[in-house]
Amino acid sequence: MDCDRKGKIMARLRVEQYVVGEVMTNCYFAVNEDTMEVLVIDPGDGAKYLAEKIREKNLIPKAVLLTHGHFDHAGAAGELAEEFKIPVYAEEHEKETLHNPGVNLSGMIGKRETYHADEFVKDGDIISLAGFTITVMFTPGHTKGGCCFYFEDEQALFSGDTLFHDSVGRTDFPGGSASVLLKSIQDKLMPLPGQVNVYPGHNDTTTIGWERQYNPFL
Repeated sequence: MDCDRKGKIMARLRVEQYVVGEVMTNCYFAVNEDTMEVLVIDPGDGAKYLAEKIREKNLIPKAVLLTHGHFDHAGAAGELAEEFKIPVYAEEHEKETLHNPGVNLSGMIGKRETYHADEFVKDGDIISLAGFTITVMFTPGHTKGGCCFYFEDEQALFSGDTLFHDSVGRTDFPGGSASVLLKSIQDKLMPLPGQVNVYPGHNDTTTIGWERQYNPFL
């Protein structure tokens, strides 16, 4: 194990990316290399495939984290949670998105699905899972209850559809707001250290420093 300057033991984070579903969503495994515990972030589809990967790598699932409740991020959460008997976490303002097929956009794939979370967290909550200390950042704008998960010790941010490489999330879906989204990004994400690695819901990874300097929407 590594230690920070204060002597605190730091878990070793390995991030594995799996692109799933019809709209090519990034599902991430946040793996603690010391314990092989894993958090599954935004499993939008491919539950059987993701479960196979977990078993293939001898990982120990501890929770599912949802940055928001759209079908392409939450679609496989329930199946994985049931398979491994683990809880699903989402932000407290995201209940309507999860529960309402008209808001979670499952109609786009010809379905009317509802999704669930076992634990609803709020802005500023600090949760301890799989050996990681994770700060919940409420970042509405793409959806009413969108959030990011910040692994401060590991300098990693899972941004969902809030912040992308050289772009930001769409705001033309139910509950979306361009002004709210940009305020979320400017107030919550841009003050983070520039070296923080950003793992977005779609497309390429980036850093806070790159987006602060080059993102045309900011």
